[in-house]
Amino acid sequence: MKFIGGFMHLHRMFALLAGLALTVLSASAPAHDQRMIIQSTTSTDNSGLYDHLLPLFEEDTGIKAQVVAVGTGQAIRNAANGDGDVLLVHAADAEEAFVEQGHGVERFDLMYNDFVIVGPTKDPAGIAGSNDVLASLQKIADVSAAFVSRGDDSGTHKAERKLWSEISVDVEPVSGTWYRETGSGMGTTLNVATGLDAYTLTDRATWQAFGNKQAHQVLVEGDPRLFNQYGITRVDEQRHPQVNHADAKVFVEWMLSDAGQQAIADYTLDGQQLFFPNARR
Repeated sequence: MKFIGGFMHLHRMFALLAGLALTVLSASAPAHDQRMIIQSTTSTDNSGLYDHLLPLFEEDTGIKAQVVAVGTGQAIRNAANGDGDVLLVHAADAEEAFVEQGHGVERFDLMYNDFVIVGPTKDPAGIAGSNDVLASLQKIADVSAAFVSRGDDSGTHKAERKLWSEISVDVEPVSGTWYRETGSGMGTTLNVATGLDAYTLTDRATWQAFGNKQAHQVLVEGDPRLFNQYGITRVDEQRHPQVNHADAKVFVEWMLSDAGQQAIADYTLDGQQLFFPNARR
């Protein structure tokens, strides 16, 4: 009995020492084992930009980052729930509202590219070569040519609906007829558009990276209304104390720095630059 009791005592001692060792190891483990979360858009993710940027950021800082790629509206809602450390999207008014509501610290312009209208080469609305997006959309509506919308409250969707409103075309009553809504990301929407021989509005970076172009091509581009600004905002740790604010601050500063801005400029696909840095610090 003494032997058994002594053995149990030693067993408890070893268990205690093992627990202490794990505690010490956890305390001394690198702070960056937990990845920083970036709530962002499908357009930036589909373009391959993060595959280029994040390894450079990790090499410079030792911080690992993970992207949650959804529509801008959903990304903002996720960040407003504290389910992310950084917000990187393209809907400036909604981003500013995010900050004003106390969810974000400060929004910065980060980079830009442009939207384009792509469509089938047979071009039933006759818009090929136009640099007037409003006139082109009016022609599409006039002939009820098939148009596919993301319909997902993304930055691209917000921009598209704003353009329809500028020509006083209400697409709600015709949804499901010539105007189709996917409720999905840009890649899925492009697949539907090519499958239906339909027009759609897309950011140029996603179109450049898209692999199922079939007989579609860029038909409308160059209108200043198609300017597409991206912004970056750190989620406010005062409102959301669970966020990884230290790493998020490093990431935002790096993206706005000369190194981050150059990394954005250096990203090309098939020799074409997809994003243009324009941070003002």
